[in-house]
Amino acid sequence: MNTASKTVSDVINARFEALTRAEKQLARSLLENYPVSGLGSITTVAENAQVSTPTVARMVQKLGFKGYPDFQSRLHQEVEATISNPLTKHDRWASKAPGTHILNRFADAITGNLRQTLADLDASTFDSVAALLSQHKGGLYFVGGRITGALAEYFFTHMQVIRPNTTLLSSNSSSWPQYVLNMKAGDVLVIFDIRRYEQEMVSLAAAARGKGADIVVFTDQWTTPAAKYARHTFRVQIEAPSAWDSSVVTLFLIEALIEAVQSATWDETSERLKTLEGLFEQTQLFRRLS
Repeated sequence: MNTASKTVSDVINARFEALTRAEKQLARSLLENYPVSGLGSITTVAENAQVSTPTVARMVQKLGFKGYPDFQSRLHQEVEATISNPLTKHDRWASKAPGTHILNRFADAITGNLRQTLADLDASTFDSVAALLSQHKGGLYFVGGRITGALAEYFFTHMQVIRPNTTLLSSNSSSWPQYVLNMKAGDVLVIFDIRRYEQEMVSLAAAARGKGADIVVFTDQWTTPAAKYARHTFRVQIEAPSAWDSSVVTLFLIEALIEAVQSATWDETSERLKTLEGLFEQTQLFRRLS
């Protein structure tokens, strides 16, 4: 495995079954409070996992790292990436920017993001989420953060046409407990959360899961802490030659899911669309050609 293109947690999960009993115990300890659990000294990491220091040294090499310093350096890089603000991201890209037009640089970055996301995405996960969203027996809730709230609203706007009992949570997190109050088993909460992860999302995911709701998370390659409560997680490549992260691949997945759901429920969806078009006619929402 090429560890350079994967997070440390990806590498641990991929190699988990090949580890010894003690190494699996260490791996579970590292993943439990990832990535913080791996930022201490090799002795501290060993003590927290209740294994020997040589076990830590052997496992990181088995995972493909040159040694513990290399392993820990990768973790520090991940932490730095997840907390990068727009100024930091701009400076990092600007220092490496080739002399090509920004359109070409963006196209190259986004194409690479799409390819990597699709390579890492299990099609069965996509199909399972589409099936989950196609069920009308429960409520469907959407929520996003300061930037990703626009993606949540876009997804909600389409799904509201396709199926009933669809709700967009307010951007004001202090109102979220009222939404959770009505959640129950069979409901689905779709969460959008990318770096720098918003603290309230973890509490919301935990509370909704406690009410029996299924959680679907859209996040980045480093993964929001809220994902530990998710039934399904989409990890999307988001980096672009910009101070801001890209939403293109996330939007691609959203639109693909919309199509999958409306195709699976077309008989009902088409009836809802006919009714909606009649309402548009009554309210004269759209301009008519005379």
